[in-house]
Formats: sequence, C-alpha cells, structure tokens
Amino acid sequence: MTVNCFKCQYFHVTWDQRNPRGCKAYNFKTKQLPSLVVKQSSGLDCMQFMPKKTLEDR
Repeated sequence: MTVNCFKCQYFHVTWDQRNPRGCKAYNFKTKQLPSLVVKQSSGLDCMQFMPKKTLEDR
C-alpha cells in the first residue's frame, strides 16, 4: 500500500525552503514526501497515517 501524505492529517508544509514537507507524527522535515523517507529508512510503510477529517466527518 502506498501512503499519500497529502491526505494525512500529520502532513504539513514548512517555511523551510530546503525541507518544505514535514510530518508531525514523526516530527521531521524533508525535501521528499515523508512517507518515502519512512519507507527508505525502515523498509516499512508509514504506520502513523491518519486520514484528514472531511466536512462529513465533523
């Protein structure tokens, strides 16, 4: 399964031009999508993925 960071509530865009993408669950910033960094580092898909809440969920 491929994790889509853009649909995760922990994904955020940073002000850091060198590392514009971040993950609040794992507390890091990166140039790549955080899920790719997690996969490369651990060999596992991101275990912290949490879908963003939609208007229907509220």
